[in-house]
Amino acid sequence: MKRTLLALIAAIVSLGSAEPLSACTSAVISGKVTPDGRPLLWKNRDTDFPQNSVRYFSGGSYPFVAVVNSVEDNPTDVWIGTNAAGFSIMNTQSYNLVEVKPGEERGAANGRVMRRALEVCATVKDFRQFLDTLSKPSLIEANFGVIDAKGGAAMFEVDYYKYTMYDANDPKDAPYGYIARTNFSFAGEVNRGAGYVRYMEADRVLMRASAMGGITPQGIFNDLSRSFRNGMLDIDLRSGKFNRPQGSGWFVDQDFIPRNSTSCSIVVQGVKPGEKAELTTMWTMLGYPPTGIAVPLWVKDADKFLLSMVCWDKACAAAPLSDWSLRLSNNVFCYNQGMGTNRYLNWEKLYNMENNGYMQQLVPVEAEVFRRTCPLLDSWRQQGSIDSQEMQKLYQDVEALVRKAYTPLMEQ
Repeated sequence: MKRTLLALIAAIVSLGSAEPLSACTSAVISGKVTPDGRPLLWKNRDTDFPQNSVRYFSGGSYPFVAVVNSVEDNPTDVWIGTNAAGFSIMNTQSYNLVEVKPGEERGAANGRVMRRALEVCATVKDFRQFLDTLSKPSLIEANFGVIDAKGGAAMFEVDYYKYTMYDANDPKDAPYGYIARTNFSFAGEVNRGAGYVRYMEADRVLMRASAMGGITPQGIFNDLSRSFRNGMLDIDLRSGKFNRPQGSGWFVDQDFIPRNSTSCSIVVQGVKPGEKAELTTMWTMLGYPPTGIAVPLWVKDADKFLLSMVCWDKACAAAPLSDWSLRLSNNVFCYNQGMGTNRYLNWEKLYNMENNGYMQQLVPVEAEVFRRTCPLLDSWRQQGSIDSQEMQKLYQDVEALVRKAYTPLMEQ
């Protein structure tokens, strides 16, 4: 009896820690396979620091905006960002490039290397040269995705002493025009690392979208950031088979792209060669993606006009957009009767047959954000630069729209 009980406890604990918390999913997409010819950089970030915010940084060669942990007053690390030159970078933690020594933090330099790269790099070529200058061992273990304003798009798998570059514009490296990564590296040890099931799902969605010329920021948020398909189990929770009355309305959060630990989802939409770098748009969804709304951000005038609800707010000790999403996600992961139960997902709260789940109510609001933003962005592209007054007005309208959407959900 005692052995049975111990085995059960071990199983529950393993369920609660089946995958590393730094379990991000990402992709770099060449402009060759997007409808408008602009490259894309996507990251779903998983972390044990759920409250994220966006900050403006200056002082280096290029000012930039980036996602940081809200708990840090003066962050040395950033997790995805874009700078005034149109250079953008993100990472996923790899787990099969380095044999980490006992007591050594895995990928300890990943975040601060990205901050420094945003300060000094303008192109993919610059980033490659930047990696060459780093002292060794670098304490990096990561897959870095980068795009630039010249159409560059690449993934770098980096360990303590070397790196392997994959060019998203080169058919030899990216035959379908994109490179997806989770938490293993192709240059690393085979069948080690993490995120293979999430990788397969991201690859499946992107390959289909690439073939149809349909990889867009909005499509990435809907079909990847909020995906509830598990290819290993051959299920999709959106089928309705897991909702009442066919099912209980609950499921285990295992190997879906959005996870209980997901803190944000970001798509950086680059520019075509010849367009001003300031038109690079960082579509930003803070919090748990199924309860989040993506909003547009730009580096231009970010020191004065950056959308306030993505910035740290003393009242909630987080960015409001992050706080609202995470408060709703707490209602989704609400079973806490014992160890490991945080993996149980109240699917009915997100998606149900009455069409009033959080995701069902918030996705149309996000669609309205895109509907208001895209024509304005197109006009700026035609005139060659961002109109600061129009940007400020758009920020005000988007904030009012998003606040109005979350208010009744907070009161339920």
